[in-house]
Amino acid sequence: MAQRWPRLRKPRGTGEHIAAGVVALAAATLLLQMARAAGDAVVRGWPFLLILAVGGLAYGSWQVLRAARARQTRAERLALLRVTLAEIDAMDDEEFEFALRDLLIRDGWSARKVGRKGDQAADVIGDHPQRGRIVVQAKHTRLGRKVGSSVMYAVKGTAGPVHKADHAVVVTNGAFTRDAMTWGDRHGIHWVDREKLQRWAESGAALHELLGVSARFRPNRFKRAA
Repeated sequence: MAQRWPRLRKPRGTGEHIAAGVVALAAATLLLQMARAAGDAVVRGWPFLLILAVGGLAYGSWQVLRAARARQTRAERLALLRVTLAEIDAMDDEEFEFALRDLLIRDGWSARKVGRKGDQAADVIGDHPQRGRIVVQAKHTRLGRKVGSSVMYAVKGTAGPVHKADHAVVVTNGAFTRDAMTWGDRHGIHWVDREKLQRWAESGAALHELLGVSARFRPNRFKRAA
């Protein structure tokens, strides 16, 4: 059964009318005081409100310009070089290494291919004036194959002591085992799987964006361990 709320009845008699009038007057007075207080607060705080509004507008405009600039930069990268996953899958190991070198150059690194027999877990080395040195280990695989933890161990052991790297990354057109990704994350070895590779090579994202390498980097454990 639905609950029935009590209905307010009209005041009866002179006394109730007077009481009702007093209550209404008190309520009106309170509302007036609240309105005055709010108005005073606005008058006293208008500089702060103006600054807040201007700051919000400036931040919004900056975000719009930043997004537009990022789209333009990505379009410029793609105009320089775009490699599809289908093209990468059709490459042999050496062609894959050259493609990674060219993608680094597109992103502003001074890169060279060094991969050969006895390369000590480095196929491409790139240098950047603000981002330091990066060592890339390329693993071109057939679809469905996964790169295991042993590759991460090898890169970790040579990135700093041998190649003086600030950043190390393993790149594959396939995938990584769960253990390899976990170990890499724990020990500072970046990994680029098929999905990230597509964003880098085919969609125009820069490698340092995918890896989160800022322009003002801190020399990491690799160089300190060298």
